Amino acid sequence: MGHDLDFTTNARPDDITKLITGWADAIWDVGREFGTIAARHGDFDIEITTYRSEEYDPDSRKPAVEYGDTLVGDLGRRDFTVNSMAFTLGVNELIDPFNGTSDLQARRLMTPAAPEQSFSDDPLRMMRAARFAAQLGFDVAEDVVTAMTAMNERISIISAERVRDEIIKLVMADFPRKGLELLGSTGLAEHVLPEIVGMKTTVDEHNRHKDVYEHTLMVVEQAIDLEKSHEPTSGPDFILRFAALMHDIGKPKTRRFEGTNRVTFHHHEVVGAKMTRKRMKALRFSNDEIDQVSTLVELHLRFHGYGSGEWTDSAVRRYVRDAGDQLVRLHKLTRADCTTRNARKAAALARTYDSLEARIADLAAHEELASIRPDLDGEQIMEILGIGPGREVGQAYRFLLDLRLDRGPLDADVAKEALLAWWAARP
Repeated sequence: MGHDLDFTTNARPDDITKLITGWADAIWDVGREFGTIAARHGDFDIEITTYRSEEYDPDSRKPAVEYGDTLVGDLGRRDFTVNSMAFTLGVNELIDPFNGTSDLQARRLMTPAAPEQSFSDDPLRMMRAARFAAQLGFDVAEDVVTAMTAMNERISIISAERVRDEIIKLVMADFPRKGLELLGSTGLAEHVLPEIVGMKTTVDEHNRHKDVYEHTLMVVEQAIDLEKSHEPTSGPDFILRFAALMHDIGKPKTRRFEGTNRVTFHHHEVVGAKMTRKRMKALRFSNDEIDQVSTLVELHLRFHGYGSGEWTDSAVRRYVRDAGDQLVRLHKLTRADCTTRNARKAAALARTYDSLEARIADLAAHEELASIRPDLDGEQIMEILGIGPGREVGQAYRFLLDLRLDRGPLDADVAKEALLAWWAARP
């Protein structure tokens, strides 16, 4: 038995609170309006919910909750049959009126009621179907998929925050491809992540993938592998995975045909970063999350200018500076973006990126590469130039920062001499 327990009862929230007061170590009633009282007892986190039924008004984002009178009625309003089972305490009896055990054994998602009724009652259940498919690897019953396809527009009444939370859980799952493909095939993606839909009909510049969408799913899977295999390793990383999902969404908007059978996507990384920022803002992600993912999308192609190692140390420093605290993720995203079936080409790209990482490590061993700053600060700039705070200090600071990136760390006297020369040469 786990330490998170869910109970359901015909007792009302006030009665539940009275019964557990003195027994529970702590009680929370933030879910009271939905019939739920939460508590902690020892090592156990507990939720006790009154039998209920709930449904969404066609034009409302909030469910209307009504209390029910029977356990079977309560189980019948659950999302899927595998979640529509209960265990009666005291008599040790499994209550399974909708054959949830059979569906669990078959690794199948079905609804206890008609799927059309279930999704009408709570449209978010369509997103949950995709999420559970991604988390558990279960197949979704054909009639459930049919209902999801027919009713996908109903997801628009659900708040952006609730949709966002389901997307996060799906992307963080063990089998995100399975959930993402279900979002695409049912049309739900057109309402929650429309940017990825356009990739399904956009062939990549090499004409070697069915479409950019298929390439993207491969990148997501390879990014997941790199979480565990490329140092420093990590657990499931939403920022990395979502950046992998969004990294090429700018391609449909930037596609151009040049000559015979030649397709280009110039600046798709810049366009994609802007699109990513807009979509994540609509889904109510935090500013930090938006900045992190959009930075990775914008920089995911930068490495391809490295060639076979032609970058100067200055270019390497700028790469590190622009990536900032996303450098480790950028390493993994860039490596994941190589989906060529040509083993020789893939090995060559991996060796080249190994070279770049080695150069970054070498520079970092000799200078503070992670926090590059000018060799003179603002106070020193004002003292040397004999000026007060203002725009000119910022200009001088940026000059010194560029100098630092180009030449590496400088002695204060050398930096001062360069600053004075720059100041004297100003028009």
